[in-house]
Amino acid sequence: MNSTDVRKRITIKDVAQAAGVSTQTVSRVMNKFSYVSEETRQRVETVVNQMGYHPSTLARSLIQQRSYTLGVVTFGLKYIGPSRTLNGVADKADELGYMLLMKDLDNFNINRIDEVIDSLLARQVDGIIWVAPEIGENHTWVEERKEKIPVPVLFLAMRPRPGIPSVATDNYQGAVMAIQHLLDCGRKKIGHISGPISWWEAEERKRGWRDTLRAAGLDASDYHCTEGNWSSASGEQAFTQLLERYPDMDAVFVANDQMALSVLRETYRLGIRVPDQLAVVGFDNIAESAYFHPSLTTISQDLQLLGEQAVQSVVEMIQSMQQDQPIIAQSKFIQPTLVIRESSL
Repeated sequence: MNSTDVRKRITIKDVAQAAGVSTQTVSRVMNKFSYVSEETRQRVETVVNQMGYHPSTLARSLIQQRSYTLGVVTFGLKYIGPSRTLNGVADKADELGYMLLMKDLDNFNINRIDEVIDSLLARQVDGIIWVAPEIGENHTWVEERKEKIPVPVLFLAMRPRPGIPSVATDNYQGAVMAIQHLLDCGRKKIGHISGPISWWEAEERKRGWRDTLRAAGLDASDYHCTEGNWSSASGEQAFTQLLERYPDMDAVFVANDQMALSVLRETYRLGIRVPDQLAVVGFDNIAESAYFHPSLTTISQDLQLLGEQAVQSVVEMIQSMQQDQPIIAQSKFIQPTLVIRESSL
Protein backbone atom coordinates (compact mmCIF):
# COMPACT_ATOMS: atom_id res chain seq x y z
CA MET A 1 0.00 0.00 0.00
CA ASN A 2 1.49 3.36 -1.02
CA SER A 3 0.89 6.68 0.66
CA THR A 4 -1.75 7.75 -1.88
CA ASP A 5 -3.98 4.87 -0.67
CA VAL A 6 -3.95 6.06 2.92
CA ARG A 7 -7.00 8.15 3.71
CA LYS A 8 -6.42 11.46 5.42
CA ARG A 9 -7.76 11.45 8.97
CA ILE A 10 -10.77 13.74 9.22
CA THR A 11 -10.38 16.28 12.02
CA ILE A 12 -12.88 18.38 13.94
CA LYS A 13 -11.61 21.42 12.01
CA ASP A 14 -12.55 19.72 8.73
CA VAL A 15 -16.08 19.07 10.02
CA ALA A 16 -16.44 22.64 11.32
CA GLN A 17 -15.32 24.12 7.99
CA ALA A 18 -17.69 21.91 5.99
CA ALA A 19 -20.63 22.67 8.27
CA GLY A 20 -19.88 26.38 8.49
CA VAL A 21 -19.63 26.42 12.29
CA SER A 22 -16.92 26.68 14.91
CA THR A 23 -15.00 23.69 16.26
CA GLN A 24 -16.59 24.42 19.64
CA THR A 25 -20.06 23.97 18.12
CA VAL A 26 -19.02 20.64 16.59
CA SER A 27 -17.74 19.58 20.01
CA ARG A 28 -21.03 20.55 21.63
CA VAL A 29 -22.98 18.53 19.08
CA MET A 30 -20.73 15.48 19.52
CA ASN A 31 -21.13 15.72 23.29
CA LYS A 32 -24.91 16.15 22.95
CA PHE A 33 -25.08 19.44 24.80
CA SER A 34 -28.68 20.64 24.93
CA TYR A 35 -28.07 24.28 24.06
CA VAL A 36 -27.34 23.80 20.33
CA SER A 37 -30.18 24.65 17.95
CA GLU A 38 -31.85 21.71 16.23
CA GLU A 39 -31.03 23.11 12.78
CA THR A 40 -27.32 23.42 13.63
CA ARG A 41 -27.26 19.99 15.27
CA GLN A 42 -28.75 18.33 12.19
CA ARG A 43 -26.34 20.14 9.85
CA VAL A 44 -23.30 19.11 11.88
CA GLU A 45 -24.51 15.51 12.26
CA THR A 46 -25.07 15.29 8.50
CA VAL A 47 -21.51 16.45 7.81
CA VAL A 48 -20.12 14.06 10.44
CA ASN A 49 -21.88 11.12 8.77
CA GLN A 50 -20.88 12.18 5.25
CA MET A 51 -17.21 12.66 6.15
CA GLY A 52 -17.00 9.63 8.45
CA TYR A 53 -15.61 11.70 11.30
CA HIS A 54 -14.60 9.83 14.46
CA PRO A 55 -13.46 12.05 17.33
CA SER A 56 -10.21 11.19 19.07
CA THR A 57 -11.01 10.21 22.64
CA LEU A 58 -7.48 11.05 23.76
CA ALA A 59 -7.50 14.48 22.13
CA ARG A 60 -10.96 15.22 23.48
CA SER A 61 -9.86 14.22 26.99
CA LEU A 62 -6.75 16.41 26.87
CA ILE A 63 -8.58 19.45 25.53
CA GLN A 64 -11.53 19.24 27.91
CA GLN A 65 -9.58 17.82 30.88
CA ARG A 66 -12.02 14.94 31.18
CA SER A 67 -11.39 11.21 30.99
CA TYR A 68 -14.77 10.35 29.46
CA THR A 69 -14.86 7.41 31.85
CA LEU A 70 -17.63 6.57 34.29
CA GLY A 71 -17.09 4.47 37.39
CA VAL A 72 -19.79 1.85 37.97
CA VAL A 73 -20.12 0.21 41.39
CA THR A 74 -22.04 -3.07 41.20
CA PHE A 75 -23.19 -5.74 43.59
CA GLY A 76 -24.74 -9.17 43.14
CA LEU A 77 -24.37 -9.70 39.40
CA LYS A 78 -25.80 -13.19 39.98
CA TYR A 79 -29.18 -11.44 40.26
CA ILE A 80 -31.07 -10.76 37.03
CA GLY A 81 -32.02 -7.16 37.87
CA PRO A 82 -28.54 -5.61 38.24
CA SER A 83 -27.23 -7.43 35.16
CA ARG A 84 -30.14 -6.16 33.01
CA THR A 85 -29.60 -2.64 34.33
CA LEU A 86 -25.94 -2.77 33.30
CA ASN A 87 -26.98 -3.44 29.69
CA GLY A 88 -28.70 -0.05 29.69
CA VAL A 89 -25.71 1.59 31.35
CA ALA A 90 -23.31 0.15 28.76
CA ASP A 91 -25.49 1.04 25.76
CA LYS A 92 -26.05 4.65 26.83
CA ALA A 93 -22.42 5.17 27.81
CA ASP A 94 -21.33 3.96 24.38
CA GLU A 95 -23.85 6.27 22.71
CA LEU A 96 -22.53 9.29 24.64
CA GLY A 97 -18.87 8.40 24.09
CA TYR A 98 -17.99 7.24 27.60
CA MET A 99 -15.99 4.24 28.75
CA LEU A 100 -16.90 2.27 31.88
CA LEU A 101 -14.71 1.22 34.78
CA MET A 102 -16.47 -1.32 36.99
CA LYS A 103 -15.97 -2.21 40.65
CA ASP A 104 -17.96 -5.07 42.17
CA LEU A 105 -18.94 -5.12 45.84
CA ASP A 106 -19.91 -8.78 46.07
CA ASN A 107 -20.11 -9.80 49.74
CA PHE A 108 -20.86 -6.14 50.44
CA ASN A 109 -18.56 -4.64 53.05
CA ILE A 110 -19.34 -1.06 54.07
CA ASN A 111 -15.73 -0.66 55.22
CA ARG A 112 -14.63 -0.92 51.57
CA ILE A 113 -16.55 2.18 50.47
CA ASP A 114 -13.56 4.55 50.73
CA GLU A 115 -11.29 1.99 49.05
CA VAL A 116 -13.65 1.60 46.08
CA ILE A 117 -14.24 5.33 45.65
CA ASP A 118 -10.54 6.17 45.97
CA SER A 119 -9.70 3.52 43.38
CA LEU A 120 -12.13 5.03 40.88
CA LEU A 121 -10.97 8.60 41.54
CA ALA A 122 -7.34 7.54 41.11
CA ARG A 123 -8.29 6.49 37.58
CA GLN A 124 -9.73 9.94 36.89
CA VAL A 125 -13.38 8.96 36.38
CA ASP A 126 -15.67 11.89 35.53
CA GLY A 127 -18.61 10.51 37.50
CA ILE A 128 -19.82 7.44 39.40
CA ILE A 129 -22.99 5.36 39.01
CA TRP A 130 -23.76 3.38 42.17
CA VAL A 131 -25.71 0.37 40.88
CA ALA A 132 -25.30 -1.59 44.13
CA PRO A 133 -28.82 -1.68 45.70
CA GLU A 134 -29.74 -0.46 49.17
CA ILE A 135 -29.64 -3.43 51.55
CA GLY A 136 -29.94 -2.94 55.29
CA GLU A 137 -27.50 -0.26 56.45
CA ASN A 138 -25.20 -0.33 53.43
CA HIS A 139 -26.15 3.21 52.30
CA THR A 140 -25.87 4.97 55.67
CA TRP A 141 -22.57 6.50 54.55
CA VAL A 142 -24.13 8.43 51.67
CA GLU A 143 -25.17 11.68 53.38
CA GLU A 144 -21.95 11.94 55.39
CA ARG A 145 -19.42 11.24 52.63
CA LYS A 146 -21.19 12.37 49.46
CA GLU A 147 -19.94 15.99 49.65
CA LYS A 148 -16.35 14.78 49.99
CA ILE A 149 -16.43 13.09 46.57
CA PRO A 150 -15.21 15.57 43.90
CA VAL A 151 -17.21 14.07 41.00
CA PRO A 152 -20.97 13.56 40.57
CA VAL A 153 -22.36 10.34 42.05
CA LEU A 154 -25.76 8.95 41.10
CA PHE A 155 -27.45 6.09 42.96
CA LEU A 156 -29.79 3.38 41.66
CA ALA A 157 -32.25 1.26 43.67
CA MET A 158 -31.95 3.46 46.73
CA ARG A 159 -34.48 5.12 49.01
CA PRO A 160 -34.77 8.79 47.91
CA ARG A 161 -32.75 11.15 50.09
CA PRO A 162 -32.84 14.96 50.00
CA GLY A 163 -29.98 16.38 47.95
CA ILE A 164 -28.81 12.98 46.66
CA PRO A 165 -29.32 12.19 42.94
CA SER A 166 -30.99 8.81 42.36
CA VAL A 167 -32.96 6.81 39.81
CA ALA A 168 -35.12 3.80 40.68
CA THR A 169 -38.08 1.74 39.58
CA ASP A 170 -41.22 2.75 41.47
CA ASN A 171 -41.45 -0.58 43.28
CA TYR A 172 -44.25 0.61 45.54
CA GLN A 173 -46.46 1.65 42.63
CA GLY A 174 -45.72 -1.63 40.86
CA ALA A 175 -47.00 -3.57 43.86
CA VAL A 176 -50.08 -1.36 44.06
CA MET A 177 -50.83 -2.15 40.40
CA ALA A 178 -50.40 -5.88 41.00
CA ILE A 179 -52.76 -5.98 43.99
CA GLN A 180 -55.33 -3.70 42.38
CA HIS A 181 -55.39 -6.02 39.36
CA LEU A 182 -56.07 -9.01 41.63
CA LEU A 183 -58.79 -7.08 43.44
CA ASP A 184 -60.36 -6.19 40.09
CA CYS A 185 -60.34 -9.91 39.29
CA GLY A 186 -62.44 -10.52 42.41
CA ARG A 187 -59.69 -11.88 44.64
CA LYS A 188 -59.92 -10.95 48.31
CA LYS A 189 -57.48 -13.24 50.10
CA ILE A 190 -54.14 -12.22 48.64
CA GLY A 191 -50.91 -13.52 50.12
CA HIS A 192 -47.43 -12.24 49.43
CA ILE A 193 -44.00 -13.81 48.94
CA SER A 194 -41.50 -11.01 49.48
CA GLY A 195 -37.87 -10.73 48.53
CA PRO A 196 -35.29 -10.44 51.34
CA ILE A 197 -36.86 -7.69 53.39
CA SER A 198 -33.48 -6.07 54.12
CA TRP A 199 -33.54 -4.95 50.46
CA TRP A 200 -35.24 -1.57 50.01
CA GLU A 201 -36.89 -2.80 46.80
CA ALA A 202 -38.42 -5.82 48.56
CA GLU A 203 -39.62 -3.61 51.41
CA GLU A 204 -41.32 -1.24 48.94
CA ARG A 205 -43.11 -4.10 47.15
CA LYS A 206 -44.36 -5.48 50.45
CA ARG A 207 -45.52 -2.01 51.52
CA GLY A 208 -47.51 -1.68 48.29
CA TRP A 209 -49.17 -5.07 48.93
CA ARG A 210 -50.08 -4.14 52.50
CA ASP A 211 -51.32 -0.60 51.82
CA THR A 212 -53.49 -1.58 48.86
CA LEU A 213 -55.20 -4.40 50.73
CA ARG A 214 -55.83 -2.23 53.77
CA ALA A 215 -57.22 0.56 51.60
CA ALA A 216 -59.72 -2.00 50.28
CA GLY A 217 -60.66 -3.02 53.83
CA LEU A 218 -58.97 -6.42 53.54
CA ASP A 219 -56.54 -8.33 55.75
CA ALA A 220 -52.82 -7.65 55.18
CA SER A 221 -51.35 -9.42 58.17
CA ASP A 222 -47.64 -10.29 58.20
CA TYR A 223 -48.87 -13.82 58.86
CA HIS A 224 -50.06 -13.84 55.24
CA CYS A 225 -46.57 -13.03 53.97
CA THR A 226 -43.45 -15.19 53.72
CA GLU A 227 -39.95 -14.25 52.61
CA GLY A 228 -37.65 -15.58 49.90
CA ASN A 229 -34.21 -14.52 48.69
CA TRP A 230 -35.13 -13.91 45.00
CA SER A 231 -34.13 -17.45 43.94
CA SER A 232 -36.54 -20.06 42.59
CA ALA A 233 -35.51 -22.49 45.33
CA SER A 234 -36.42 -19.99 48.04
CA GLY A 235 -39.74 -19.31 46.33
CA GLU A 236 -40.71 -22.96 46.61
CA GLN A 237 -40.00 -23.00 50.34
CA ALA A 238 -41.75 -19.69 50.91
CA PHE A 239 -44.85 -20.85 49.02
CA THR A 240 -45.04 -24.04 51.07
CA GLN A 241 -44.93 -21.98 54.27
CA LEU A 242 -47.53 -19.56 52.94
CA LEU A 243 -49.95 -22.37 52.08
CA GLU A 244 -49.66 -23.67 55.65
CA ARG A 245 -50.38 -20.21 57.06
CA TYR A 246 -53.03 -19.15 54.57
CA PRO A 247 -54.64 -22.28 53.08
CA ASP A 248 -57.72 -20.43 51.78
CA MET A 249 -55.88 -17.65 49.92
CA ASP A 250 -57.15 -17.14 46.38
CA ALA A 251 -54.20 -15.15 45.01
CA VAL A 252 -50.52 -14.58 45.66
CA PHE A 253 -48.31 -11.64 44.71
CA VAL A 254 -44.72 -12.83 44.33
CA ALA A 255 -41.94 -10.23 44.56
CA ASN A 256 -40.06 -11.50 41.51
CA ASP A 257 -40.60 -13.79 38.55
CA GLN A 258 -37.93 -16.29 39.52
CA MET A 259 -39.74 -17.12 42.75
CA ALA A 260 -43.08 -17.07 40.91
CA LEU A 261 -41.77 -19.82 38.62
CA SER A 262 -41.43 -22.18 41.57
CA VAL A 263 -44.91 -21.19 42.76
CA LEU A 264 -46.38 -22.27 39.42
CA ARG A 265 -44.42 -25.51 39.58
CA GLU A 266 -45.69 -26.28 43.09
CA THR A 267 -49.30 -25.49 42.22
CA TYR A 268 -49.06 -28.00 39.38
CA ARG A 269 -47.51 -30.62 41.66
CA LEU A 270 -50.18 -30.08 44.33
CA GLY A 271 -53.08 -30.03 41.88
CA ILE A 272 -53.97 -26.37 42.56
CA ARG A 273 -55.52 -24.91 39.42
CA VAL A 274 -54.09 -21.57 38.27
CA PRO A 275 -55.85 -19.18 37.98
CA ASP A 276 -59.17 -20.88 38.88
CA GLN A 277 -58.19 -21.63 42.48
CA LEU A 278 -55.17 -19.38 42.84
CA ALA A 279 -54.17 -16.35 40.79
CA VAL A 280 -50.43 -15.60 40.60
CA VAL A 281 -48.72 -12.29 39.82
CA GLY A 282 -44.94 -11.80 39.67
CA PHE A 283 -42.61 -8.82 39.32
CA ASP A 284 -39.87 -8.07 36.74
CA ASN A 285 -41.25 -9.42 33.45
CA ILE A 286 -38.16 -11.46 32.68
CA ALA A 287 -38.13 -12.77 29.12
CA GLU A 288 -39.04 -16.29 30.23
CA SER A 289 -42.20 -15.24 32.11
CA ALA A 290 -44.27 -15.31 28.90
CA TYR A 291 -43.31 -18.99 28.48
CA PHE A 292 -44.13 -20.22 31.99
CA HIS A 293 -47.10 -22.58 32.23
CA PRO A 294 -49.46 -20.90 32.58
CA SER A 295 -47.87 -17.70 31.28
CA LEU A 296 -47.20 -15.30 34.14
CA THR A 297 -48.98 -12.04 34.83
CA THR A 298 -46.27 -9.73 36.08
CA ILE A 299 -45.12 -6.18 36.70
CA SER A 300 -42.68 -5.06 34.03
CA GLN A 301 -39.84 -2.81 35.14
CA ASP A 302 -37.77 -1.32 32.33
CA LEU A 303 -34.26 -1.97 33.64
CA GLN A 304 -32.72 -1.08 30.29
CA LEU A 305 -34.29 2.37 30.56
CA LEU A 306 -33.22 2.59 34.20
CA GLY A 307 -29.57 2.09 33.22
CA GLU A 308 -29.84 4.52 30.30
CA GLN A 309 -31.44 7.18 32.49
CA ALA A 310 -28.68 6.78 35.07
CA VAL A 311 -25.98 7.48 32.49
CA GLN A 312 -27.90 10.39 30.96
CA SER A 313 -28.38 11.97 34.39
CA VAL A 314 -24.79 11.62 35.54
CA VAL A 315 -23.46 12.97 32.22
CA GLU A 316 -25.72 16.01 32.57
CA MET A 317 -24.30 16.55 36.06
CA ILE A 318 -20.76 16.25 34.70
CA GLN A 319 -21.53 18.85 32.03
CA SER A 320 -23.01 21.21 34.63
CA MET A 321 -19.88 20.88 36.76
CA GLN A 322 -17.65 21.55 33.74
CA GLN A 323 -19.60 24.73 33.04
CA ASP A 324 -19.53 25.84 36.70
CA GLN A 325 -23.30 25.50 36.90
CA PRO A 326 -25.09 24.18 39.99
CA ILE A 327 -25.96 20.49 40.02
CA ILE A 328 -29.64 19.92 40.73
CA ALA A 329 -30.00 16.69 42.72
CA GLN A 330 -33.18 14.86 41.75
CA SER A 331 -34.78 11.57 42.73
CA LYS A 332 -36.39 10.08 39.64
CA PHE A 333 -38.73 7.09 39.43
CA ILE A 334 -39.18 4.90 36.36
CA GLN A 335 -42.82 3.81 36.24
CA PRO A 336 -43.52 0.07 35.83
CA THR A 337 -46.39 -1.45 33.84
CA LEU A 338 -48.77 -4.36 34.35
CA VAL A 339 -48.53 -7.26 31.88
CA ILE A 340 -51.62 -9.48 32.12
CA ARG A 341 -51.26 -13.13 31.13
CA GLU A 342 -52.91 -16.47 31.87
CA SER A 343 -51.95 -16.82 35.54
CA SER A 344 -54.50 -14.21 36.66
CA LEU A 345 -57.23 -14.22 33.99
